[in-house]
Amino acid sequence: MKIKTTPSVVIRIILWLFMIIGGALYAYIIDKNDFLFHSPLFHLLSALIGLFILRLAFRAAANGGKELARGRGEDMPRLETNRLVTTGIYKCMRHPMLFGLTLLPLGWALLLGLPTFITLIAPLEMLFIVFMVMVFEEMEVKRKFGNEYKVYAKKVPMVSFKRSCLRKLFRKFKR
Repeated sequence: MKIKTTPSVVIRIILWLFMIIGGALYAYIIDKNDFLFHSPLFHLLSALIGLFILRLAFRAAANGGKELARGRGEDMPRLETNRLVTTGIYKCMRHPMLFGLTLLPLGWALLLGLPTFITLIAPLEMLFIVFMVMVFEEMEVKRKFGNEYKVYAKKVPMVSFKRSCLRKLFRKFKR
């Protein structure tokens, strides 16, 4: 099965994999002699919290992706749209999928129970993701949708911490 997508999406996926795998390997090298790394209680608690956060991240991605798919024509590559989506969760925030996926490094770090990944690398990766959204994602959609997006951006924040928006973002995904 061949999945059609753009080079931009492929580059982002490779970057994600590099961050997630590279961050884990680097943290393991630093943490393998740390007393927390060898604590079963720390790993149990860390893993449970990590699974919860990962679940939220994937729900956000699924809910945002489901809504975003409504803006994709038949011949559009996966994760691309040819019309601006402003319905559903996109009424609350402009980047719901990326907001949710910003949680991925922290969830992964907690699941692995690597103290350096949890306290240093994951937060830096999360900031990097926010920076990438603010610079590149925003630039891309402005170029793609022009004035229509500028008007939308004035009304809708990049992310929203309103309870109703977060509920919509993290609700259980329905196929």
